[in-house]
Amino acid sequence: MNTSSYSTSADIPRQRWLRIIPPILIACIISYMDRVNIAFAMPGGMDQELGISASMAGLAGGIFFIGYLFLQVPGGKIAVHGSGKKFIGWSLVAWAVISVLTGIVTHQYQLLALRFLLGVAEGGMLPVVLTMISNWFPDAERGRANAIVIMFVPIAGIVTAPLSGWIITALDWRWLFIIEGLLSLVVLVLWALTIYDRPQEARWITEAEKKYLVETLAAEQRAIAGKEVKNASLSAVLSDRTMWQLIALNFFYQTGIYGYTLWLPTILKELTHSTMGQVGMLAILPYIGAIAGMFLFSSLSDRTGKRKLFVSVPLLGFALCMFLSVALKESIWLSYAALVGCGFFLQSAAGVFWTIPARLFSAEMAGGARGVINALGNLGGFCGPYAVGVLINLYSKDAGVYCLAISLALAALMALLLPAKCDAGNVSVSPVSTRKREA
Repeated sequence: MNTSSYSTSADIPRQRWLRIIPPILIACIISYMDRVNIAFAMPGGMDQELGISASMAGLAGGIFFIGYLFLQVPGGKIAVHGSGKKFIGWSLVAWAVISVLTGIVTHQYQLLALRFLLGVAEGGMLPVVLTMISNWFPDAERGRANAIVIMFVPIAGIVTAPLSGWIITALDWRWLFIIEGLLSLVVLVLWALTIYDRPQEARWITEAEKKYLVETLAAEQRAIAGKEVKNASLSAVLSDRTMWQLIALNFFYQTGIYGYTLWLPTILKELTHSTMGQVGMLAILPYIGAIAGMFLFSSLSDRTGKRKLFVSVPLLGFALCMFLSVALKESIWLSYAALVGCGFFLQSAAGVFWTIPARLFSAEMAGGARGVINALGNLGGFCGPYAVGVLINLYSKDAGVYCLAISLALAALMALLLPAKCDAGNVSVSPVSTRKREA
């Protein structure tokens, strides 16, 4: 194997970890706050004021993901060929406007329309930011970089839970949407001043770090033999069998994630008979656990190169804790401990999961692939909350939670059935060498 002064990443400056990750993380946090604040608004008075039933609450929580479909693939392609920075900048403006309008709705169908539009506005975010991460972090670092960015879910939960509880208690549910919408405009300023799409565009990066990134990422692309496609069409992306395995896995995973996330405040309120302020505090601990779980599993995956294993194990843990949260409901604190366990596993598989498209597809195809996987997979974000709401109406909340546990177990099984080439043969890749794909 050839060597150079850039043959290892240990000697390379790491400014990108401080310059790129924080603004992306903050923008993602704001998007997630706008997405899930309805989970606190519903038991905080919105359901009573607008006359919303359990099934309608599930529909309002889930319809976001129907709108979420529309910009997934375009967002990924824009990030590859154009500017993800501009895309997210305009998205922040849209999030602010829609969130403020949600705070002044007077009818449940107005709420449904705005939730759908919010889904459209947020639809391109994840494929865009994941593509931006792949522009800045080689494969050996990408699991950790993805995990830190996807950590916006637990961090947003830690921030949103007490903030939402406090705002609803001090003011009302309407101010929750208005205040959090205005925060998007504050983040827009930070985003415009700090982020860059690629190393070649940044003014602060050292020549050593820039050369290392450009050469390493180019070497990784050369190693993806037979996958270079100059104009990767949607049909080309969808013709790959593994793509559909990833879509199905993500669908069942997102069903569990958003079924849990959007019903957690309601479950906690009924389990503990607490006020919304107390529910907000109780909801912090699951998201603190989520941070620990994401760090643990992404680090283990990067260290061993095993992607399939460290997607499936957290999913099994999530499914088990979901089941135990109902099985142990006679003991409030044991049931709450199981809900905290759900939080620990909530996003532990996500950072590892999103390293897989970059191993299977060229950069050209990976942007569109991420969009398709996220778009179709996130239909589970519609099905999870809605299914729980319907099962509550027809049977009980227990039935809804068991449904989520089954969905997560199916996702774990699908992770184990992914092809061996999803795992990394070599964890580190020399910028001047190519990496052989596993047969």
